[in-house]
Amino acid sequence: MASTTRDNRNGGVEFIHEDDGRVTAKDIETGVASFGDDRAEALRMLADALDAYHGKGEPVEDDELAAELGLDEDEIGSEGRPPWDE
Repeated sequence: MASTTRDNRNGGVEFIHEDDGRVTAKDIETGVASFGDDRAEALRMLADALDAYHGKGEPVEDDELAAELGLDEDEIGSEGRPPWDE
């Protein structure tokens, strides 16, 4: 059974220690979560996920990549941001 701990020193991060040994880090405010082999890796991955959540990720500029991901211009929006973020 997974166990949960909270670490308020990291801005409200909840750590879930999974049965398979991995650790999930969840931002309590946004609900965004990611995982890693340990707490440090889970936090690094969570930081990347939060950047994407807050619109600081890298825009999709390559038409081939957009096609590969199944995105069209309406979904990408202006400057590579999804239309719901504009």
